[in-house]
Amino acid sequence: MTTLGDLAGIEVGRLEGVSAARADRLAQMGIETVLDLVTHYPRRYVDRTRQVSIDELLDGDEATVLAQVRKVGSRPTRSRRSMVEADLFDGHGYLHLTFFNQPWRAKQLKEGAEVVVWGKVERFRGRRQMTNPVVDLVGDRTGRVVAVYPQSEKAGLTSEQIATCVGEALARWCADLVDPLPAAVRERERLAGRAWALRATHLPETADEHRIGRRRLGFDELLRLQLVLVMRKRATERDALGIRHSTSGHLVDRFLAGLPFPLTSAQQRAMAEIRADMAGPHPMHRLLQGDVGAGKTLVALAAMLTAVDGGHQAAMMAPTEVLAEQHHANLSALVAGLQVDQAEGSLFSRREVTVALLTHRTTAGARARLRARLADGGVDILVGTHALLTEEVEFADLGAVVIDEQHRFGVEQRAVLRTRGAGERVPDVLVMTATPIPRTAAMTVFGDLDTTVLDELPPGRTPVATVWARGPLEEAAAWDRVRAEVAAGRQAYVVCPLVEGSERVQARSATEEHERLGAGELAGLRVGLLHGQLPAAEKDSVMAGFRAGRLDVLVATTVIEVGVDVPTATVMVIEDADRFGMAQLHQLRGRVGRGADASWCYLLGEGASEESAKRLQALVDSNDGFELAEVDLELRGEGTILGTRQKGVSDLKLASLRRHKKTVGLARAVAFELVDADSALAAHPELAEELTLLVDPDEREYLFKS
Repeated sequence: MTTLGDLAGIEVGRLEGVSAARADRLAQMGIETVLDLVTHYPRRYVDRTRQVSIDELLDGDEATVLAQVRKVGSRPTRSRRSMVEADLFDGHGYLHLTFFNQPWRAKQLKEGAEVVVWGKVERFRGRRQMTNPVVDLVGDRTGRVVAVYPQSEKAGLTSEQIATCVGEALARWCADLVDPLPAAVRERERLAGRAWALRATHLPETADEHRIGRRRLGFDELLRLQLVLVMRKRATERDALGIRHSTSGHLVDRFLAGLPFPLTSAQQRAMAEIRADMAGPHPMHRLLQGDVGAGKTLVALAAMLTAVDGGHQAAMMAPTEVLAEQHHANLSALVAGLQVDQAEGSLFSRREVTVALLTHRTTAGARARLRARLADGGVDILVGTHALLTEEVEFADLGAVVIDEQHRFGVEQRAVLRTRGAGERVPDVLVMTATPIPRTAAMTVFGDLDTTVLDELPPGRTPVATVWARGPLEEAAAWDRVRAEVAAGRQAYVVCPLVEGSERVQARSATEEHERLGAGELAGLRVGLLHGQLPAAEKDSVMAGFRAGRLDVLVATTVIEVGVDVPTATVMVIEDADRFGMAQLHQLRGRVGRGADASWCYLLGEGASEESAKRLQALVDSNDGFELAEVDLELRGEGTILGTRQKGVSDLKLASLRRHKKTVGLARAVAFELVDADSALAAHPELAEELTLLVDPDEREYLFKS
């Protein structure tokens, strides 16, 4: 019986039709072993029995066409760009292809070659045509269903050549492939056997076959990924010695009683879940996510105060200095005047809760003083950036860690903070994300964490009216709105994507825009400037002036994306909005609508691409961050989300978080079933072996230790 490990040990050069030169070409595509080859899956299929002929194509159709090249030519255009033209014929009609700036197509498309093209059908001078379509050379392959493989023009391999290699590999080494999934699970979930699924994916007899095959292989990808996450979660719960925090103290109660507003029921529920975790014997390992303005910071602070109330310390780590400084200012204001009980033997029975800041900008002298206060317990809550991870930072007794924007931190950094506890005890870890994450992505990227969702906004939050200003008239209306709101005693933000102008990137800079607006559309108003390159004291002064109402308009970069709360700000103008991602735009919009007054967000820019236009329209249509996260996943695909994942997770080649939501949940349920019955997968050695192919040695030792 052959395993995936066996396939990983067979070089593609052992295939009969693979010369040294072809092996080099395959290596350029990331294919070095037979395992790489048989997991280089077809990107699409052409079903000859259901193939639409060229003469049936309608203008505007996005279509796949299988046809023969009849004529090829190339010539320069008036603008001196190269243009290659080709005519295809499928026995029913002709299709004209035009390629701009792709001179190599003239060599690729030889007369008589069998090709599959995919693109949008247009009508030009009475002829059907496609411009710059995707092209695959498939050869005259027999069979009802033709698999079309991803190719690399640089490597110079055709889909037909890849298919030949795959066919030989399947025949020689994959007929008796081991199936690591228990038969009971396969039967219950109606999953095909692995060997059959692999063959059906590459050499299907029918369209149903390749769909069934891909479902099984996609499930395998998700199961391996979830097994790593579930094993890590269970190992953390089993092996780590937690701190049983006392939740009967009064510090959190005094803090909440002093708030000038009530908690939402979602905040109360989240605090109860966190309190139960912190009172338990295992270290908390929880993800807290919620929409803009849902009150995550309050929930996180309550968790940190729970630790402080029991005589422990807490830390909050943020990804940037600006965000760390904002958290420090916010937390300091929230705990101002709040007192914690002193340990027995102290001169005074109570002292004020202390919050300190540590970033790379902290001077050497201040750093030394801070280290001394940390070590003797004089600092209750330390806020900082990656500087918290350095060896010189030593806590007297770290009891809780809050990590903000965790998707920018890896598992290793989380692990370092967990080791900062006193003795063998591991601090509780609460991970916050300001960006709502679709459920399937959260289960995949944060699968080793328990999840708490704040799905309710505090009362009094006003929905923000969002306007996409695509032209001069709508842009003028945005500036009219800013002046009207300022005249009514309110304030506005203007956000630009860059700090300084750049010829390479045609976006307005905050510095130039501050000067332009002050002399133009916003003349006569008090306009301030804020960006990350200003000295810290100047930034603090500008922000304090805006909060106090001494400035009418703040022109800024994305330093105001998170954490800035000015209830009298009612207009957000985002310039070059198509240069920002969905999550950033939603965060920026969340800076207004924080009071009782009606608020507006204006998105300036035409939408440079189809994707950016859909993104801007989605923001106009919805204020729901979770709904927007689903749209963003649809538009961008999961690569951008999984690209931030922890080590030890395989690439998803067939599985899709957005298309296969049920399969993600199924794989997670099966992972818990297998791991909870057998923590090291001793009864499933083939499955355990496959995981070792995907994780690094340190992770492997952690997951499989007895």
